[in-house]
Amino acid sequence: MADAMNGVPTNMMILDYIAFGILLDDIVTWRGDVRMGVLGGGGAQTAWGMALAARDGKGVGLVGGVHEAEDNALFAPLRAVGVDLSGVRRSATPTARAWQLFEADESRTQVWRVPPPVLGEQLRRRWKDLPQDYRDARHFHWGIHPEQPDLDFAQDLLSRDKRVSLEAFRAPAAPLSPQALAAIMGSCFVFSAGLREALVMAGTDDTEGAIARFGAAGCRILTLRMGDEGSLAVDFWQRERVRTPAYPTRVVDSTGAGNAYCGAFLARLGDGLAAAACHASVAASYMVEQVGIPAPPPPHEDYARRLEWVRDALELSRL
Repeated sequence: MADAMNGVPTNMMILDYIAFGILLDDIVTWRGDVRMGVLGGGGAQTAWGMALAARDGKGVGLVGGVHEAEDNALFAPLRAVGVDLSGVRRSATPTARAWQLFEADESRTQVWRVPPPVLGEQLRRRWKDLPQDYRDARHFHWGIHPEQPDLDFAQDLLSRDKRVSLEAFRAPAAPLSPQALAAIMGSCFVFSAGLREALVMAGTDDTEGAIARFGAAGCRILTLRMGDEGSLAVDFWQRERVRTPAYPTRVVDSTGAGNAYCGAFLARLGDGLAAAACHASVAASYMVEQVGIPAPPPPHEDYARRLEWVRDALELSRL
């Protein structure tokens, strides 16, 4: 569990995991339920998942821009798990905001509520914007649009011997060319996507065929998130794969579950593929149980119980 949950002061941590992206989600479900101004953007949920799963002494930071008048209470769930917020920039620019429209099958349409210049300012990723202790971190994660992945920052981090984790926020309009897929895979250590996004990117309706195409494109580690069917993680270099089930729980809102999965997976990858996948499944299970980021954080005993359940049900195999 995260150090903050174990009572270790956050100022004793060494920041090792950094997540990017903050926006406000205005969520509308197919049933007509509406929840406005939910902390989102991918980065916030990723940072929460990282902090929930991180080993003792390993801290988490969040990077992104918000309006100068944004209520500090917005970030309370992140503070509760010890996420460092010194990478959050405040300015006169509005906070990025979007409608999140969910269908009955959990598919989502995102509609921006701010103009492109606001997005460019608040969601930018630049080395010079990072606090010094964030620059010392080893692991960095953010989401990309596969058609416009903007890989320059990822390549910059790789040149600095950092580990980059990328996540597909949406499916492209058409399959990616082998060159485009290889460019993305060559810019990260871990790549994650929902199964639908991965199938479209690979240009196939077959899961095994998609896995093969990601491997041929140079993917190092791939995770495929499959909703209530769990997830599949593949390490092409070590020729390992692990299938983890979704922890059985009541799903209220799936927003951010994939982000939390990615954060926890990266935070535990040093313990091996299976351990990372198990912690990722547990982090996602908490995220779906309410609208927004869980607050307060789950008890250590409950986390340990869910982790044991997932470990007992996982399936390991070789490529």
